[in-house]
Amino acid sequence: QLQLVESGGGLVQPGGSLRLSCAASGFFPDYYAIGWFRQAPGKEREGVSCVKSNDNTTYNADSVKGRFTISRDNAKKTVFLQMNSLKPEDTAVYYCAAGAPPCSLWGALASMGSETLDAWGQGILVTVSS
Repeated sequence: QLQLVESGGGLVQPGGSLRLSCAASGFFPDYYAIGWFRQAPGKEREGVSCVKSNDNTTYNADSVKGRFTISRDNAKKTVFLQMNSLKPEDTAVYYCAAGAPPCSLWGALASMGSETLDAWGQGILVTVSS
């Protein structure tokens, strides 16, 4: 059974940086996509970033392109989200998730049921505020 544990959230000022980590344990094959969703208070869940190592595909939402970078360490079964130039609108609970669907569907998966992916982390809060 795949389990995901996030770390690295917190409070940061606008323009600052944070790096989120998500450590996987259990069944986690290279063909699985893994990445991040976020949900701000009163807003719908959004697919943020995704990476799939067996074909090097990635996905980044338009709202984070040029600011967020996703990377994956297969040996450590860990995925990272480097978030730079953070804005107040990036404030949200960030969830790590993984499963068989391709990264090309990451944006659409945000509006589907959680069962479309095999595992979700517990969520970690990122607050961007002065």
